[in-house]
Amino acid sequence: MKLHLSSLTEQNMFTGYGAGYVLVNRIRHEQNLIVLPDRIIENWGTTTFEQLTAEHFDFLLPLQPEMVLFGTGARLRFPHPKLTQALIRSGIGVEVMDTSAACRTYNILTDEGRRVAAALLIQD
Repeated sequence: MKLHLSSLTEQNMFTGYGAGYVLVNRIRHEQNLIVLPDRIIENWGTTTFEQLTAEHFDFLLPLQPEMVLFGTGARLRFPHPKLTQALIRSGIGVEVMDTSAACRTYNILTDEGRRVAAALLIQD
């Protein structure tokens, strides 16, 4: 699916997504990644949902987002609460959704000027 930008911006925005990929500023990414308005971190360090550890989420702490949108791939799956505990204790919101919903939500929140991070599992 292609997405359309609502305004001209120099921030990272999702411009499309599909099975096994996302487009950020029209550039295709096929590996798990973290997207912030001003930065993209490729190869997030996990390969599957089952391999997630607290350290994968702790990696997001120094990025200082207001909220983390965790995209779980093609289907919605909830990580164990202990994995996101440090984010929540630090006052960072965590929302879990499938990756396509995370892309759409990220664009809306970024367009509103929010400091949001999308941590996405692309490969299931």
